[in-house]
Amino acid sequence: MSGGTATTMTAVDDAVAAASRSGIARTTRDERADRLEALADALEADRADLVAIAHDETHLSTARLDGEVTRTAAQLRFFAGVAREGGYLEAVVESPDPSLVPPRPDLRRILRPLGPVAVYAASNFPFAFSVLGNDTASALAAGCPVIVKAHPGHPELSRATAALAAAVLPAGWFGLVEGMDAGVELVRHPGVRAAGFTGSVRGGRALFDLAVSRPDPIPFYGELGSINPVVVTRQAAAERAAEIGTGLVGSFTRDAGQYCTKPGLVIIPAGGGVEEAARAALGDAPASRQLTPRMADAFADGVEALAARPEVTVTRGSGGDGVSTPTIVSVPAGAFLADPETFLAECFGPVTVVVSYADDELDRILSALEHSLTATIHRGSGEDVTALAERLSGIAGRLLFDGWPTGVAIGWAQHHGGGWPATTASVHTSVGATAIRRWLTPIAYQDAPQEVLPPELRDGNPLGIPRRES
Repeated sequence: MSGGTATTMTAVDDAVAAASRSGIARTTRDERADRLEALADALEADRADLVAIAHDETHLSTARLDGEVTRTAAQLRFFAGVAREGGYLEAVVESPDPSLVPPRPDLRRILRPLGPVAVYAASNFPFAFSVLGNDTASALAAGCPVIVKAHPGHPELSRATAALAAAVLPAGWFGLVEGMDAGVELVRHPGVRAAGFTGSVRGGRALFDLAVSRPDPIPFYGELGSINPVVVTRQAAAERAAEIGTGLVGSFTRDAGQYCTKPGLVIIPAGGGVEEAARAALGDAPASRQLTPRMADAFADGVEALAARPEVTVTRGSGGDGVSTPTIVSVPAGAFLADPETFLAECFGPVTVVVSYADDELDRILSALEHSLTATIHRGSGEDVTALAERLSGIAGRLLFDGWPTGVAIGWAQHHGGGWPATTASVHTSVGATAIRRWLTPIAYQDAPQEVLPPELRDGNPLGIPRRES
């Protein structure tokens, strides 16, 4: 979509009107699951053409993009399974009990779809967090129509994927709009009942402020910035410094460091050998093009700003024209603690900040950390890190041990969220089964006749879903 404000408003109005007429909320869970599985099949059938378009627009490798198509299809099928299982509805049936004070009537509670959902596509996952990504899949599974605001970093891919969706889904279940103005009007539109966003803190905060300042505020679920701190204990460094250093480089340089779960801050024991191992491994790390020239410029500016700080040492890998050079920024604990905000600012790209600590400095470093999507502990064999784990679990949505955070598995137990600035709503997730909860709201029925109740709440549990009864 392009053009002036009138054109923008018309496109958004049309998309929201179609969503409001879609009737998706009246469909069965099996019907929605069938459509999600059909989407997955269609996506995989068009894999070659879509990967070619994505490669031209994003500079990501075809192997990476091919794997992402597989992940996206798996997400669609996963939420088809979530919809069919039905436990996400949190159905509760309570029988009347006149002996209680006050007396309890017949009460039955369930979650129902909110209505049309706005989804703001991400740049760094052009399939898995874009047009038919996790937000779209979970919203459709919940029974909410979706209007996607396409990311300008991959417009042709967005249009091609939207055309695929239009061929599979009933009218109004899915729509696509483009352009910054459309994104603003979408979150303001009175017909939109919730929004999901993956991107920068700045962009997400602007949309969040619009969402909550409406005459009728709506929930805005933004996944924003995250530095994903990693703590290496002294015992871990003594046992496997080379392994940890090499693993760090592989993680923060993966796909040009353009992951929301990139380990952006690594806290290591001074003199433990981890930093030296990472510097050695940096020579083998490839330089890569970032998703857009604007991102590459922001990366270069961010690294230069860090390099200009006193007491900072910068180690760069190989580079070249048009690519972003893998970089390690090393800083002693004292300099970090003197200005933590500078080193805690997310820099999107292949860079990590390594903070070296003496044992009596670790506690103060941990106190300076802000909320992140993940936190990681590398520990020694048999080492008790209970106290450290308790400390880090307070600032992270996912706590890892002896690994790296850049992979986010799809599953019922997954949580991909965290306190501000990682997300705008830390109790929810954008990956995993409970991502569906964002698009639902509760309703309780009191003394309702059977024919009024959703089938999932009727006597005898005719659909056999998991539910609580008393």
